Amino acid sequence: MKKYLFIIALLTHSFYIRAQSQPDSLDKFLIARMKKNGIPGLQLAVVRNGKIIKSTSYGLANLQDSAAVNLQTIFQLNSITKAFVGVAVMQLVEAGKLDLSKPLSAYLDSLPANWQNIPVRQLLTHNSGLPKILNNNTGKLVGETDSAAWANVKAMPMEFKPGEKFSYNQTNYVLIGKIINKLAGKDFTEFIKEKQLDVVNMPNTSFFDSHDVVKHAAAVYSYFTFINNIRYRTSDPQNIFYEFSPFIRTTVGLNSTAEDMARWIIALQQGQLLKAKASLDALWSPGILNNGQTAGFSRMFNGYAIGWPAIIRPEHRAMAPIGAGASAVFVYPDDNLSVVILTNLQGANPEEFADEVAGFYIPGMRASDGFGLPSAIRSFRAELVRKGYDQAIPVFKGIKSRNRNYQLDQNEVDIWGWTLVGQDKINEALEVFKLNVYLYPANSASYDSYGGELEALGRNEEAIKLFKQALSLNPKDDYAIGHLRHLGAME
Repeated sequence: MKKYLFIIALLTHSFYIRAQSQPDSLDKFLIARMKKNGIPGLQLAVVRNGKIIKSTSYGLANLQDSAAVNLQTIFQLNSITKAFVGVAVMQLVEAGKLDLSKPLSAYLDSLPANWQNIPVRQLLTHNSGLPKILNNNTGKLVGETDSAAWANVKAMPMEFKPGEKFSYNQTNYVLIGKIINKLAGKDFTEFIKEKQLDVVNMPNTSFFDSHDVVKHAAAVYSYFTFINNIRYRTSDPQNIFYEFSPFIRTTVGLNSTAEDMARWIIALQQGQLLKAKASLDALWSPGILNNGQTAGFSRMFNGYAIGWPAIIRPEHRAMAPIGAGASAVFVYPDDNLSVVILTNLQGANPEEFADEVAGFYIPGMRASDGFGLPSAIRSFRAELVRKGYDQAIPVFKGIKSRNRNYQLDQNEVDIWGWTLVGQDKINEALEVFKLNVYLYPANSASYDSYGGELEALGRNEEAIKLFKQALSLNPKDDYAIGHLRHLGAME
């Protein structure tokens, strides 16, 4: 299917689905984002003050048959499953059956010696240091069968000392699944269904994968392929199929709708799933490393609680489970607001625009206005908005002349550049990447980002020069090597 036909179908269904009223500004924002990212189908639910105030759907659940998304369309949650597992764990804590500070050996037998004293909490927050049961390159189990993978991972060495750092690792939640099975006296899938899905009345939520034929289940797509281990965007969508062994379904197994998820959030915050507020506070408390710091996936996702990634920041903190770059649930506890965005595109990355959706309800939260940027970047950005992004280097020189200690962090500037790319502010992004090369001329990553965006724009000769400069600074720069090979410029 050609992309232009897909876009026409997307827009047709997006505007006229279910005889909706005229689209509001948020509808228009999401439709534009879908068009930009090539997202086939999307569901949205917004919760404010304990009530669902917006629930709608857009686009296509299935491209092959032009089947529209509706409110009953079921999307894969992937790693958002861990948030349900976190609630299940806290229910066992409330029941007096589980103590998160106790070591693994208090609950499970026949574990390697160096696993036995790891506190259960460090598994839940991905600070355990355990070896990985999924291969990083293939995403498959480290064995042909569940039992073989389990035997193999137990024979592997620890990756680091428990509590030393954050490392996202499915082994942790395989073990948590075993603990739930033992303490609940039933399979964790049954326990979650009985104690959460049935309590909330979530008829469209269940455990399954692509092997199962499930009514109203959306197909899953991707626009990315790998060449020389470098990810490239393709012009047409391709099918993605997920296989989730029952063995690892504490990590990725659930599927749901935005409305079901919204009702689940309401029930969680209103005490229907956890009795005590202290339990909810514990569920949402990020893990603390041995050095006293929190850590997570990125500068934005800078903490990880009991199955819930955390966004720790001075304003509008969020608990934010995300799944496979396709779906995101952002709960803003201090604002009485939650946003659920489910899609059928791996690489839609709704976590990148969930704050923007929240900005339609909370003043000052629009990423396009600089929300979420570090304070130093935010003040610098304000200067560029007044004077123009093409003045980035002169503006920096001016500030530096007045304050010799003034500096911008290389990684933060890089993230800012890519944020601008995501907002379709390409000229501004190029000026920011150029600034980073000026600020950090000895850092190959600065040249990689600038070159990567120039290549995306078809300015290959300029990109090649930058990748070659990166390679001269770092001969082991895999990003530069891969792109130079792709451009036929690798000597």
